[in-house]
Amino acid sequence: LITMALFAQRLATRLHAQTLAARFYSSESLQVPLLIDGEFRQSTTKEWFPVHNPATQEVVAMTPLATASEMQEASDAAQRAFASWSQTSVIARQNIMFKFQHLLKEHQSNIAEIITREQGKTLADAEGDVLRGIQVMEHACSIPSLMMGENLPSVAKDIDTYSYRLPLGVTGGICPFNFPAMIPMWMMLSLACGNTVVLKPSERVPGAMTYMAKLALEAGLPAGALNIIHGTKDAVNFVCDDANIKAVSFVGSDQAGTHIWERGTGNGKRVQSNMGAKNHGVILPDANKTATLNALVGAAFGAAGQRCMALSTVVLVGEAHSWAEDLVELAKGLSVNVGTVAGTDIGPMISPEAKQRAYDLVQSGVDQGATLLLDGRGVEVEGFPDGNWMGPTILTDVTTDMDCYQQEIFGPALVCLKVDTIDEAIALVNGNRWGNGTAIFTNSGAAARKFTMEIEAGQVGVNVPIPVPLPMFSFTGNKASFLGDQNFYGKAGVNFYTQLKTVTSLWRADDATQLKAATSMPVMK
Repeated sequence: LITMALFAQRLATRLHAQTLAARFYSSESLQVPLLIDGEFRQSTTKEWFPVHNPATQEVVAMTPLATASEMQEASDAAQRAFASWSQTSVIARQNIMFKFQHLLKEHQSNIAEIITREQGKTLADAEGDVLRGIQVMEHACSIPSLMMGENLPSVAKDIDTYSYRLPLGVTGGICPFNFPAMIPMWMMLSLACGNTVVLKPSERVPGAMTYMAKLALEAGLPAGALNIIHGTKDAVNFVCDDANIKAVSFVGSDQAGTHIWERGTGNGKRVQSNMGAKNHGVILPDANKTATLNALVGAAFGAAGQRCMALSTVVLVGEAHSWAEDLVELAKGLSVNVGTVAGTDIGPMISPEAKQRAYDLVQSGVDQGATLLLDGRGVEVEGFPDGNWMGPTILTDVTTDMDCYQQEIFGPALVCLKVDTIDEAIALVNGNRWGNGTAIFTNSGAAARKFTMEIEAGQVGVNVPIPVPLPMFSFTGNKASFLGDQNFYGKAGVNFYTQLKTVTSLWRADDATQLKAATSMPVMK
């Protein structure tokens, strides 16, 4: 009976994936389309990237590596569309954003199902992925206010100065695999600003963006405003090099992010590049123990640890040293399974290579002297022997020179370090090269304030394990976690996707009665 139940579960998972794929991809080939000039079309490429369901290794889609001519067509379509889209009234653009976010809400569960099939995260987590993207689009509906310039009358006699905030032109977006809905919507803020967009989703998870693009067109986005290309390194380099593209947004690894920033800025483009992280949770002994432990387990192991804001490192201060054992007991209760199965806490990792890398970094910690309190390597999920499974893993007695601390594991692994005072904890966190985020858990307002004032990381949580700001603020990672001048979404995002034009005008009150030209330097009295 157990065998039959598992067989039925796996069959249902497979049939559900096939049904979903048939909705979005071409017939039996499962080929993912490009979006060029308002038209979904099949690529003529001979090179394809297979998209695997991380729980089964079944191929659920084929992503094209777009040809050079196809990518140029997408860029040229965006350039043509910019002429009219940039002149579309801000109220009309706002209305399309209203319709788009409404459609996203209506289709949220469908998009989440695609994400779970291609990326592996649980349905609940995938729903959250979509929701956080919808919130960015909701904030984009405020674009008339966000785009307002400034003015100052009578800066000098009869002279007024005012500034406009104007779109840049064509902007490019290069997206990671871990948030197939949310991060593309960070970059689609550019559309609300009056730009047109050439977007490259991760080749591993193309489905969610394909679906969302269809909804954007349904909302009234004109042909050419949004174009989707697919590929790997060649597509990345195209976005960095193409003369039409004025700005590039990227989220992903350090290696790729540094390459994109250097290549893009070398070509005179604006670039915002969100990269790696090692986010620390500092635990003071006066913290609410139950709430803190639950927060740590969720933030460390949710999404299989594949979040740039995962709380992957715990710093236990003073009498909190003993809390590591309590973390183990909670983590043991997490369920590792297929993301579509009710009650699943941790789905598969994105690929066998990502899983093996996490395994190796855990082993390096053991080899270098850390204590392995909980080993999730080799965990098995009955009925799904080929999944990229890794259960919750906890290393303690970790020191800052170990590879498991120096590198981003990007899996469901938590490393624990111990210090005696809050000052030592702050120095430890500040000594790390990354600065995406951090959190402190305490019941002391004084300690919390000291921490938030002295810590260098760009996003700080106080009893909040994953302090990703809502979109009325901005995502403000810093240090080695970010390259660029303006962060994602919020006011910083609008600033990145726009440029200022300042006008100084003179209308003489005496109706231009001066007849002789002035040749001296104007001093604007």
